[in-house]
Amino acid sequence: MSHLLRMILPLLVLLLSVTGLFLSSWIVIPAPNMTLIVLGVGAPEVSNWLMVLNAVAILLAIVVMRGSKLKGAKRYSRIAVAASLLALFLSSLPALQLSSTEQRLNRAMSNALGSDYSVNLPNNGLLPMRDRPFVLADAFRGINPGESRYTSGIRFAQPDGVPLSMDIYRPPQVGKYPALVVIYGGSWRSGTPTQNSDFSRYMAARGYTVFAIDYRHAPLHRFPAHLDDVRTALAFIRQHATEYEADIERMALLGRSAGGHLAMLAAYQPDAMPVRAVVSYYGPVDLAGGYASPPRPDPIDTRAVLRAFLGGTPDQLPQQYSLASPINYVKPQLPPTLLIHGSRDNLVQFKFIQQMHERLRAVGNTAVLLEIPWAEHAFDAVFQGFSNQLALYYTERFLAWALR
Repeated sequence: MSHLLRMILPLLVLLLSVTGLFLSSWIVIPAPNMTLIVLGVGAPEVSNWLMVLNAVAILLAIVVMRGSKLKGAKRYSRIAVAASLLALFLSSLPALQLSSTEQRLNRAMSNALGSDYSVNLPNNGLLPMRDRPFVLADAFRGINPGESRYTSGIRFAQPDGVPLSMDIYRPPQVGKYPALVVIYGGSWRSGTPTQNSDFSRYMAARGYTVFAIDYRHAPLHRFPAHLDDVRTALAFIRQHATEYEADIERMALLGRSAGGHLAMLAAYQPDAMPVRAVVSYYGPVDLAGGYASPPRPDPIDTRAVLRAFLGGTPDQLPQQYSLASPINYVKPQLPPTLLIHGSRDNLVQFKFIQQMHERLRAVGNTAVLLEIPWAEHAFDAVFQGFSNQLALYYTERFLAWALR
């Protein structure tokens, strides 16, 4: 080994170790802005790969430390070992919490749905549901969604000249299937029906007709335009159910973030189209509360988002904030509701979801709250990640239970 290489190699190993520590640190550090929120969301979900990276960095640092006679090289290698050991611990946190989290989620499902809820769940004769909440091999190789039929760009409305369409995913065989309406997130101001397409394909392959719908965006269009569009889409689906092989007597709504908020609002309206279940992934429920108590740090600027969505502050528009908050529609006999949320969500705080769950249960509704301790907002952006594997396992069981 040349003298130059012996000088450079310890620095390269140190750089690798510091990189691993930087990436792993976002498993515990809240992201201060939307640039870094990508790391806050992604780091826990790819922590298996980070563990590999950090373990390799430790081994390389030890090899360099033992093989080099240069004092500087040994010092750099010791720093690299220390940094990678800390990084390995941080990247192991989701895995270390996995077993206890699975136990808690199992209890939450059983307590709400009954200890025998998972007995004889239908699979529509297609691909089976996942048999375990987490499969390590899938975290590395990915999850195969399975085969489905896909139809895109189906126009269902054009309010104010804005064309709205939906994408439809159907099982590979012609038939009549439970309908799952999927509503994307994006702070009510961005997004398309193509988001989270792996999930839609996965559910279609397991016996659902999935409708991924569009809606108008803020700030050009303010509430209740978004809710009106969801309701229009539901009416279109009902009208064309036979054409798209959907059983509207077995319909569920599922949304993420702003889409979860709209799913709950649409299902809880006094004149709502009947649905059998609602699933909300990290959806906001109390908009006035969120405005009064934004997260710290607040990477998305919660108050600015809410002003753009509703047209002003809670003091200026108290009725709008009330009408736009799902928590204000809680009453007996609402559809069964599944709430999935990360403890570390730094856009929609977990405390509001806890309050929603408590209110739903207090008046006799069936409601399940699944808390994932390491998860940030939009955790399911990594389809094979730790959090989405759990969410997928329990979501498909909840839907099979509700729509049987």
